[in-house]
Amino acid sequence: MTLATADWVVLAGYLCVVLGIGLYFSRRNTNTEEYFVGGRRFRGWVIGLSLVGTSISSITFLAYPADAFKTDWLRYLPNLALLPAMLVAAFVFLPFFRRGNMTSAYEFLEQRYGPSIRVYGAVAFLVAQLVRLAMILWLLSLLIQQVTDLSPATAIVLGGLFVGLYTVIGGIDAVIWTDVLQTVILLLGGIICLWVILDALPGGLNQVFEQAGNAGKFALAPWENGAPGDTSWSFSLSEKTATMMLLIGLTNWLTEYSSNQNTVQRYCASRSTLEARRGLWVYLFTALPIWAFYMLLGTALWVFFQAYPDPHASAILAGDARAETLMPHFITGYLPAGVAGLVIAAALAAAMSSLDSSINSITTVSVVDLSRRPLRPGRDDRHYLKVAWTIAIAVTGLMILGALWLNQADTKTLQDTSTILVSLLGGGMLGLYLLGFFSKKGNARAAWCGIGCTLVFTGWTILTNNQLLPEALSAPFDLYYTGLIGNVLMFLVGYLVALFWPAASVAPSASLPAFEG
Repeated sequence: MTLATADWVVLAGYLCVVLGIGLYFSRRNTNTEEYFVGGRRFRGWVIGLSLVGTSISSITFLAYPADAFKTDWLRYLPNLALLPAMLVAAFVFLPFFRRGNMTSAYEFLEQRYGPSIRVYGAVAFLVAQLVRLAMILWLLSLLIQQVTDLSPATAIVLGGLFVGLYTVIGGIDAVIWTDVLQTVILLLGGIICLWVILDALPGGLNQVFEQAGNAGKFALAPWENGAPGDTSWSFSLSEKTATMMLLIGLTNWLTEYSSNQNTVQRYCASRSTLEARRGLWVYLFTALPIWAFYMLLGTALWVFFQAYPDPHASAILAGDARAETLMPHFITGYLPAGVAGLVIAAALAAAMSSLDSSINSITTVSVVDLSRRPLRPGRDDRHYLKVAWTIAIAVTGLMILGALWLNQADTKTLQDTSTILVSLLGGGMLGLYLLGFFSKKGNARAAWCGIGCTLVFTGWTILTNNQLLPEALSAPFDLYYTGLIGNVLMFLVGYLVALFWPAASVAPSASLPAFEG
């Protein structure tokens, strides 16, 4: 589709504002303290909206509606576990990271277990984030392709270079303030899409709820053969029951708020512990409604295309087209001139708000946990700032290469693929942190035993996923549960090794963090 002039004007204006923010804050980046944590001066509402922008990525704007359109609401369930996870984060994890004046999430691992575990945590984070970057950039390229008629490779390269440019020059200030802007644009774009759909349907919102409800589109059960199965609240490792989806969500959210550098860096950039905690509450009460809204948008699109049949929509339902192309198809084919440009800007915002955060956090971890510590210690701060710029550029290149590879890969819905990849790459990090936070037992030896068992387990599931093992030796559970089982394994093995093979003494730095009200 060829966009109207008004659409291009809106898009150009939005991109210029984002780039301008990066250029404006580039003046402040005279040292690593400014580049990584912005001088630790951000208020809670800014931190909260930045967290929203970081977590609500292309997966929210493109994959959530696609999943609800093709199936039902089962995969919204993990998000509901955010509330208990947030309470633990606000009163256990956050105060500890704030008290130590930290910059990296993995400084805790050195204090608790020693430098080798810190390096492991940093490397595990880098691998997982590089996969995430590639996935989000690939989603972004789908939209760019559809509105510009560019080739997939060209769309990926141009999108990656633009995000890399303002992130490299602007540092964390540019990342956080563009995240705030992008959160607002993202929500506005979704509202416009839903308004257009409801305006076209004779029965409006009531028609969506009635027709979709009768078809089982709001069900919390696996979708099979064009209809939902029975909702189950049982504990099962072979089926996607509602209970197990909640447990997956709890595992993922606790991991996010205990050991993910994207989040911990926001803790550290806040003006105070109180402001950081306010940021968490802003995030909680903003993100949950937004995720539900985008699931509803996908359900509304299903009703819309039932009323107005479309070959591409039918191909998605039949499995002949990628589900993630649904939103780009609707935006370019059904929105009026000018409005389409704004919604495309929202889709760009969804991707860029996550990409810039991950690039900056990868850079921070690479410098603080690897370059400044074991690799090239003792250099002046200007040296590490130059290293940070170099790493940010390199990460941009790796992100582009990963998206190019993913473009050739065979996936189901990206929400499905994302859940499996998060589980596989989790590496038992939550179990490692929980062992450190809630137990005085364990040292580097116990931690490495837990890590070793978890990595063997993860390797087993990867071989199973790629059908490289005979059926008798394959994992007898759904790969959705890899992360959940892996973290439990990490904690239990580490605890038992520490219990039956204790260290001679426990270092003072290994003491439990104090609870803070």
